[in-house]
Amino acid sequence: MSKEKNMNYSIFASESVCAGHPDKICDQISDGVLDEALKIYPKSRVAIETLVTKNHVTLAGEVTCPKKLNFSAIARCVIKDLGYTDPKLGFWYKSPIDVFVHQQSPDIALGVNTGGAGDQGMMFGYAVNETPELMPMPIVLAHALTRKMDELKLKKLSYLRPDGKSEVTVKYFDSKPVEVETIVLANPHDPEVSKDKVKADLYNFIVKPILKFYGLPQIEYDSVILNGTGKWAIGGPAADTGVTGRKIIVDTYGGMGRIGGGCFSGKDPTKVDRSAAYAARYLAKNIVAQGFAERCEVQLAYVIGYKYPIAKEIETFGTAKKSIGKIEKFAWELLDLSTEGIIRGLKLQKPIFRQTARYGHFGNSHFPWERIAKTKIRKSLGANRKSRSKWSNGKGNSKRIFIESLNK
Repeated sequence: MSKEKNMNYSIFASESVCAGHPDKICDQISDGVLDEALKIYPKSRVAIETLVTKNHVTLAGEVTCPKKLNFSAIARCVIKDLGYTDPKLGFWYKSPIDVFVHQQSPDIALGVNTGGAGDQGMMFGYAVNETPELMPMPIVLAHALTRKMDELKLKKLSYLRPDGKSEVTVKYFDSKPVEVETIVLANPHDPEVSKDKVKADLYNFIVKPILKFYGLPQIEYDSVILNGTGKWAIGGPAADTGVTGRKIIVDTYGGMGRIGGGCFSGKDPTKVDRSAAYAARYLAKNIVAQGFAERCEVQLAYVIGYKYPIAKEIETFGTAKKSIGKIEKFAWELLDLSTEGIIRGLKLQKPIFRQTARYGHFGNSHFPWERIAKTKIRKSLGANRKSRSKWSNGKGNSKRIFIESLNK
């Protein structure tokens, strides 16, 4: 078992961004293309990058699909859905679009067509029993804040505009989250609405209920910071250029736990940057969910054209409840870690990816890599109801999933 201390931080901060953030616009367009290709042919190959700037969109990359895709129409649909419907914002769904897309390299296809990985690289999965989602508390709170801001833009707080960010600083004691010290919120809004009103509304409608749900003490009003420069009226690509794949910390674990070398969005599942990262999370989450460790990280490494990982390792940071040999037996028998095995086991040829490109790729119980596996191995290793994570109900979902509870 590892002798490394569980966690050394006494303070940890993570950030998230709203769905209308420029980089997330790009991620969702790229994954929108992927979904459309998979609808036509589940084995389509996609590697798409998107760039957005003031009143302009550019798509570039490789797509191999039996039917031609209308890339501009896909992009316009995503942009409109995100609320960019007013040309006064300097960017909207009718902005000009350039498309530079060709087929996948035949040299890459040689290895992928025989079941090999579509790229080389290392991937990490992480899980911890701090939250119902078995994710770190700081990133879970940050995602909850941005998600709720986006929801309220369509309902109570229509003066809020697309784009936005959150940042949460959490205090830890004995490796456990105990309270929130600071919350930073940023959201462009109608300048006719005062900053004081915006802050009061966000504090009452978002901050307080989220902290209450997670059983954390309420934060003082003055410990919430809104729009640090004092003013934000125009957001989105007119204010800040966006590119696919720039929010890899937001997409993963908020900086807690290592990440691999590549982003996820715009890549079909033969690209192990994406699929193997999902597999590693699946293994780490199941190790924690079954009570084998309180905190876990799984590392995988692949070579382009090779089917199986050239390296795999599990770290439990001194929190293991079983021997590392028994944990490895559980993990390595839980999922076939060949590229094809991951795609098949996690059902990654379905058009589910656009929804992953907002509020993180992990922690959402609807994603197949987030399910808790039903396995006979667990019983042979001595797992039981008492030894499971305190958040696991043994049915593949946590007892309390934040977003589901808000929508009831």
